[in-house]
Amino acid sequence: MSELVRFSVSIEKPLYRLMQKLLKKSGYANRSEFIRDLIREHLVEEQWKSNEEALGTITLIFDHHKRELSNRLLDLQHDHHQNILATTHVHLDHDMCVETILVKGRARKVQELANLLRKEKGVLHASLSIGSTGKRLA
Repeated sequence: MSELVRFSVSIEKPLYRLMQKLLKKSGYANRSEFIRDLIREHLVEEQWKSNEEALGTITLIFDHHKRELSNRLLDLQHDHHQNILATTHVHLDHDMCVETILVKGRARKVQELANLLRKEKGVLHASLSIGSTGKRLA
């Protein structure tokens, strides 16, 4: 287990009350866990801004009946195969599909791939969830 360091923080009372509400609402057992997660979240954002190696998930919602859309999406994924770890394709109904693509690589390359997929005609919604390889979070 890591060596723990204790420190104190001073914040305004109204901000403290808001933090306590967030703690309860989020289900955190204590303030320490809450603060650790806030710091890690900020570190992940910094990794993305610094174009470090990152992990993410691209989620696409699309109508598979749009002419050649499935092929165009697949071609883009093949063009960026070095950044794709896994893909899951699910049929939501007769027309609509969702695809989740687990990606890893330099943050800008991952963002570039998400933007290319998002721009394809027939993609109704696309989102990129940013993550970290965890190397700098421990």
